[in-house]
Amino acid sequence: MKTPKMFWHYSQLRAFLTVFIVLVSASTLFAWRRADSSRVLELTERFIDVRHEGQWLVMFYAPWCGYCKRTEPIFGLVAQALHATNVRVGRLDCTKYPAAAREFKIRSYPTIMFIKGNMEFTYHGDRSRDELVDYALRMSGPPVQLVTRTESVDMLKGSHTIFFMFVGLQEGIVWDTYYAAAENYQEHGFFYATTEDIAAHHFDFEHPPAVIVYKEEQHHFYPCAHRAHEMDPLEVNETIHHWVNVERFVSFPKITRFNIHQLLKTKKNLVVAVVEEDKLNQVATHELEFRDMVEGVIRKHRERYHEKFQFGWIGDPSIAHSIIMDQLPTPHLIVINSTTQHHYLPDDDPLQMTPQALHMFLEAIHNENAIALGGDTYLVRVNRALFELKKSLIEMWRGNPVLTTVIFGLPLGFLSLILYSIFCGDCMVIEDEDEDDHEKKE
Repeated sequence: MKTPKMFWHYSQLRAFLTVFIVLVSASTLFAWRRADSSRVLELTERFIDVRHEGQWLVMFYAPWCGYCKRTEPIFGLVAQALHATNVRVGRLDCTKYPAAAREFKIRSYPTIMFIKGNMEFTYHGDRSRDELVDYALRMSGPPVQLVTRTESVDMLKGSHTIFFMFVGLQEGIVWDTYYAAAENYQEHGFFYATTEDIAAHHFDFEHPPAVIVYKEEQHHFYPCAHRAHEMDPLEVNETIHHWVNVERFVSFPKITRFNIHQLLKTKKNLVVAVVEEDKLNQVATHELEFRDMVEGVIRKHRERYHEKFQFGWIGDPSIAHSIIMDQLPTPHLIVINSTTQHHYLPDDDPLQMTPQALHMFLEAIHNENAIALGGDTYLVRVNRALFELKKSLIEMWRGNPVLTTVIFGLPLGFLSLILYSIFCGDCMVIEDEDEDDHEKKE
């Protein structure tokens, strides 16, 4: 039987061991996080002189920037993933080194750039680990990478959601134009080239040259490759660039603030299913069913709509609110004309919308029978600016009402004092002069 004294020593020992284990675990976790973040190089103004040495993925940031703080852990994961490559990952504090910020013309935080030699490319995509890693890998290589082994194509199919492939001899108008398109769109997609023998094991084509896009376990061809020698070189150049531009997206991508501008460059009508994701990126069941219905239309009727419509979905309704300049219940549907900036809203309740009703709505838009809203006129731009200002103020007030009051209350208070001194000060002087004149008369 343990005496009270022995029990006290035993309890003390257990407490000591518990604290020791917790401290060791915490220190190990801290060391891991520190090692993880240490992959990101801390750059100084000396980077201006050494930027030509190798290839760099750099985040220009400010310590007070909330977006920078949210991007920082993601950037650490990117550095880990690129550690074994020839791309060095770094970050530069623009408030501490303003000369570097001026050199690279940094206008917002965070700005992520890929730098190789004398070339600088600003990243405009989603700030996710996978997107940033793919971007760095694309930019670190040549515009078109050669595939020399049959099994390499299977590896590409397993690692890429979408990629382009040239098949045939690397000469002629089709190859030259394909290479030029790859240079133009290297920031947005992977481009490869291979021989007829290797490609024959993976793709069905009649004869080279051929240009293929592989996405969603299917492949599609540039339709004019077989008769390019009969076409004007300018027409070949225009059609290949256009084809690459519209084919560089999957059938039903998630639309964000970062990629919506690229989607609008397709010059198609953008069909958007608007739903709302929670903090865990989950969507309510009834909204998920609506999104799946819209996706099913493009999956089953690609030949019917692919040329004129690009489908997608939004998980952040505030993006849709900015488009239509109004609040929008979810789920909903918006179609945006990427050429005129007009948008269209269906009359039907989205929860009651069927594939047939969606077909009729899209046909009405294609035939220009649907009511067009918005646009890109001067008045619409002013209204959009006012709407965004109002939305920003509301978000600031909800986030921190005290700070919002201070930010806007103090300037308004000073303005009131200035206006009072300008207008009421003259009134007081006039009243004093009237009193002096009255006294003189007496």
